[in-house]
Amino acid sequence: MSTVPVYALSDWGTSRFRLWLVDGNGQVLVEKRSEDGLDASRARGFAATLESHLAGLGAPADLPVVICGMAGSRQGWLEANYVPVPADLQAILSGTVKIETILRDVRIIPGLSQSGTAPNVMRGEETQLLGAILTKNLTNGIIAMPGTHSKWVELVDGRAKSFSTYLTGELYALLASQSILRHSIGEAAAFAAPDHPQFTAALQLMFSGERMLGELFGIRAAMLLDNLPPEGAASRLSGLLIGAEIAAAKARQNGKVTLVASGTMAGLYGRALEVAGLDHDFVDADEAVRKGLFVAASGIWPSEGPSK
Repeated sequence: MSTVPVYALSDWGTSRFRLWLVDGNGQVLVEKRSEDGLDASRARGFAATLESHLAGLGAPADLPVVICGMAGSRQGWLEANYVPVPADLQAILSGTVKIETILRDVRIIPGLSQSGTAPNVMRGEETQLLGAILTKNLTNGIIAMPGTHSKWVELVDGRAKSFSTYLTGELYALLASQSILRHSIGEAAAFAAPDHPQFTAALQLMFSGERMLGELFGIRAAMLLDNLPPEGAASRLSGLLIGAEIAAAKARQNGKVTLVASGTMAGLYGRALEVAGLDHDFVDADEAVRKGLFVAASGIWPSEGPSK
């Protein structure tokens, strides 16, 4: 494996910033993760933020950078307009935009949009989508990408035909920290567990047709009457929300599910899909986004990157 970086890849989200230097085969040489997301970088300056992290990793001054995520939003560094669905890999990659105000060659990947009766947008997940398609050589099926705003994409003949968004992660954070359920969950919000009986029970309720809104307050009551511990409360809330998401997605989209997730989310959603009886396999989310970024970089700067 070469130790000389050929590309810098960045996933620049609302709250997080991730940067990898990779060789010509896409192998990671070094990485940096920070809280320099959209808001922090807008205040400091996007170019200054990027250059600071590149310098910290010892990146050459002419190393090209490809970025996905909220840096390409209207509130970001430079807006990369959405590509409408249905869209294939080439349609997405052909929409990259170049930052013209700096010397370094920096490109931003566009998001995807869906107009009509079910308007929707995604930004950042399209790169995970590309990586998942390439990793599994997918042409048809459903790709689920859980997160703050979970995305479910219908893939037909190698093209993203349609997609749905579920505010599952955001609702979990709000309910666990700002609703009356905070008294039941306390500091245990991060300890929802896929093997907890409360998680499984909540999933089964959602898959049996119960309505989530009618079950949420039961978490509070179970704490008061049955001494439900914080970890159980967190697991039950997670099960209700994830179960409601999967039940809704299952009703709208059919096919084998490819789950693109890492860490805790991989465990929770993997268990939920199992309880739902959905055929599924798995792609690591970090690997997917890096692969999508690397494919984009390789298309923009073939072989060894731009000429020196």
